[in-house]
Amino acid sequence: MNLIKVGQDTHGKDVEVYYQDYGQGDPIVLIHGWPLSSASWEYQLAELPLHGKRVVAYDRRGFGLSSKPWNGYDYDTLASDLNAVLTELDLQNVTLVGFSMGGGEVARYMSKYSGARVKNVIFVSAVTPYLLKTADNPEGVDKSVFDEMIQNLGKDRFDFLATFGKQFYGQGLLNKPVTQATLDWSQAMALPASPRATTECVRAFSSTDFRADLATIKVPTLFIHGADDQTVPLANSAEQAVKHVANARLVVYDGEAHGLNITAKDRLNRDILTFVNGQPVQDNFDSADVEAQPIRTENEAI
Repeated sequence: MNLIKVGQDTHGKDVEVYYQDYGQGDPIVLIHGWPLSSASWEYQLAELPLHGKRVVAYDRRGFGLSSKPWNGYDYDTLASDLNAVLTELDLQNVTLVGFSMGGGEVARYMSKYSGARVKNVIFVSAVTPYLLKTADNPEGVDKSVFDEMIQNLGKDRFDFLATFGKQFYGQGLLNKPVTQATLDWSQAMALPASPRATTECVRAFSSTDFRADLATIKVPTLFIHGADDQTVPLANSAEQAVKHVANARLVVYDGEAHGLNITAKDRLNRDILTFVNGQPVQDNFDSADVEAQPIRTENEAI
């Protein structure tokens, strides 16, 4: 099994993260969201390596097949874990893609490690710049929302995650963008996570201020967000985050909720490749174009 040592726990036992590694070429590193694992990148791991890219995705500590220590769920430690992955695999000219909570790892890594090894950055449905509502962050979310999440996780983690999964994909009474099988798959992915990690990561992504981290980013940066995201609302996140990164660009997916890597997988794959290949990403987009026109290799026009 592919494991990288990223540190030790309080008992001196090695903490290891599991990773998947496919394809050849300039690497794209995928950092997953809460409360899932690298398996949530299924459609990106299957498609992006077909286009001259090396694609690496790893399980955050506490999730998936990685070690599940008691501590280490603050963003400084999580960014250190990302650095260990990049260093151990000796990746260069990297595009970091941070989804949801994973956007925080990207921002903190870029600040803490001065953007070493990184060529491009993509934030997808990301929690940046600062989710918590405070006096100097009036666009944030009330602390009571996150307190209730933690309370409900402690009360019945299984039921909470099942309900959360529906919101994650925008599943409503009249809107069913994913099948029940997909919801079951996501639930099965979330349940093996450490309950401690699941709760502590809510505290981390809800209370960490990434505004100063974002200001350090000097590489080409793209924010992608769903207009109807109720999990990490656009107005509280990407619309604010783009203001903190010089020359960053925001692309909004109309009608999309949070889980873009599943519900808008073809468009997201296309946009990642377009951006990595140094081409402009479309603002106005007809999803039918993806079905009619296959993604082309980096040597062809996209």
